[in-house]
Amino acid sequence: MCAFKRKRHFADLATGERSCTQLLETAAAWEVELIAYCFMPDHLHVLVEGKSERANSRKFADVFRQRSGFHFRASNGTRLWQEGYYDHVLRDEDATIDVARYIILNPVRAGLCTDASSYPLLGSTRYTMAELLAAADWYPPTLG
Repeated sequence: MCAFKRKRHFADLATGERSCTQLLETAAAWEVELIAYCFMPDHLHVLVEGKSERANSRKFADVFRQRSGFHFRASNGTRLWQEGYYDHVLRDEDATIDVARYIILNPVRAGLCTDASSYPLLGSTRYTMAELLAAADWYPPTLG
């Protein structure tokens, strides 16, 4: 999900933390597990999986974008998200770990930190940071 006009809104840690809180709350409400997420300065990567039959990842994304956009506009007077976003269905466990690895190592590749564990705007509701980092180090890379 890209910020409107690729503005670097999430470079402001407070904005990123507020949006992250909204992401976590919305995921819980829609019974969606966040396998991995990372707010980059001008976009968000998130890998989700439903936790129940009620879960709806598309509705989760729409509600998250609406909630976070509403709160952002109220405090900043401008739009947060650009129209649409890229989504893709993963079909096997190997693809899942590859995408999670890509997500958590994104700030390292972008030069925002030297170690993903020091980046404040990434995480998971399924895995601890140690588990994510271990998977990233152990699993052979195919996405970056």
